[in-house]
Amino acid sequence: MQQFSDPLNRCFKILTHTMKPFINFCIIWTGFFGCQRKMLTEASASVPGIPTCIQQKIDSIKQLPVWNPPAEIVEYEYGERKVYLISANCCDAYSVAVDSNCNYVCAPSGGFTGKGDRKCVDFFEKAKLVRLVWKDERGGK
Repeated sequence: MQQFSDPLNRCFKILTHTMKPFINFCIIWTGFFGCQRKMLTEASASVPGIPTCIQQKIDSIKQLPVWNPPAEIVEYEYGERKVYLISANCCDAYSVAVDSNCNYVCAPSGGFTGKGDRKCVDFFEKAKLVRLVWKDERGGK
């Protein structure tokens, strides 16, 4: 087997000697800023001013593939209380209204007839829109 010539061998030693610290620096740099970015993203992902259970519902939806249409949660005033309308994840499924403790209130829309579970037929007439709490912006397929 042929040996490297002396000048080539010297050059190889110099490169490996100077490259090791540079490579180590790059690995540490990437690890540090990669973790920091993930922490910042997770911290900014929560929606201010909503109950913990609604945030947990948002977090659980984010773990699923994007719904069609994309998921959204809307806050309403209905019957002297705040309710959160969680959109249906597909056709013929109910959009569900829950209270601030995530207790089921009713399903004002969706289902086979599109009229929900008929427990709050006046929902869209009497409910007052407060705000869009969250919409899944991840984009579809």
